[in-house]
Amino acid sequence: MATAVVRLVLSCEGSDPQGTYADAIREASEVLERGGLVAFPTETVYGLGARADHAGAMGRLRAVKSREPNKAFTVHIAAREDAARFVPGIGGLAGRFVRKGWPGPLTLVMTVDDPSSAPVMVGRNGAAAEAMYYDHTIGLRCPDDGVAQRLLRAVDAPIVAASANLAGNPPPRSGAEVLRDLDGRIDLLIDSGRTKYAKPSTIVRVTGSSYEVVREGVYDAGIVERLSTVRLLFVCTGNTCRSPMAAGLAEQMLAERLGCKPSELRARGVVVQSAGTGGGTGGASPHAIKVMAQRGIALSDHVSTALSAEVIQQSDYIFAMMRTHRDTIVQMVPAAESRVMLLLGNEDVRDPMGGAEKDYERCAQTVERGLRTRLQEVIV
Repeated sequence: MATAVVRLVLSCEGSDPQGTYADAIREASEVLERGGLVAFPTETVYGLGARADHAGAMGRLRAVKSREPNKAFTVHIAAREDAARFVPGIGGLAGRFVRKGWPGPLTLVMTVDDPSSAPVMVGRNGAAAEAMYYDHTIGLRCPDDGVAQRLLRAVDAPIVAASANLAGNPPPRSGAEVLRDLDGRIDLLIDSGRTKYAKPSTIVRVTGSSYEVVREGVYDAGIVERLSTVRLLFVCTGNTCRSPMAAGLAEQMLAERLGCKPSELRARGVVVQSAGTGGGTGGASPHAIKVMAQRGIALSDHVSTALSAEVIQQSDYIFAMMRTHRDTIVQMVPAAESRVMLLLGNEDVRDPMGGAEKDYERCAQTVERGLRTRLQEVIV
């Protein structure tokens, strides 16, 4: 069968007055629904997709890729929320990768003890499971590409895909490279030009609370490590009382939630930091050290740290003690606005600096109250 080529001149984010983009997605989804093979772009390389629950489609895909009958393919999904259909109860480290890494050039291999319990398997047979699951694991990919997302959303069936090339050849970065290998072997190619990254996705295997980088691609090991970590940042002015007290209390509460010691949080992928908009001098206030010691939290070694754009950019949750702190954070890194919130919601945490020990105790109690509410929103 000769390959039908749909060429997209316009970006999927742009206008499409001729309707060619919508027509391309409609035609491609119909081909997939019928059990055909469709090559489509992602942000990494072009993929070759097929319905996981269509025996004929899977037979053709395996033949093109020279894949053994019992080896699964990577499932491609339109949105991170779709992952729950394939992996029941995603949480912990795997959930962290899903939240922070998708959509994006990251393939996650996750454990599924009982594939038959996955919602996607309702009404589907073992052959579909064989196409998606292997040795109680599944590979999932959520592309950060508008064409891929719209295509995957348009098909009412699970779609698996591999790179759109013959086994042993380089993965294609353009429609022309797809055709060099697969012209006459597939039913449709959606050609939107060269892919954004022009290199494969990074593959990470997640097992419980640990992970392994199976293949470095767009993301290197350093980026993967950052994706595996959830970072909380508490900000006040001098970083000598309010924010270090909040950080110490947060570590204590999070450790209790995770069933570990505060010193073990980093090994669990949880990092709690504090900084000051005018920080960088001295250590914790003596009164702060004392009221925290009464709670089993040591601040005697704390060193005041100045707030920086880098630490803001790295943080997933940013809690400001006052509106002025929040405003400063957003001025420094406008893109962080959605991650910045006041610890007390609509109230400021008053600075006890210069007050008596009872003022610091009152401040600690106020911070504790705010944390009991705010930490419920933190997903670790």
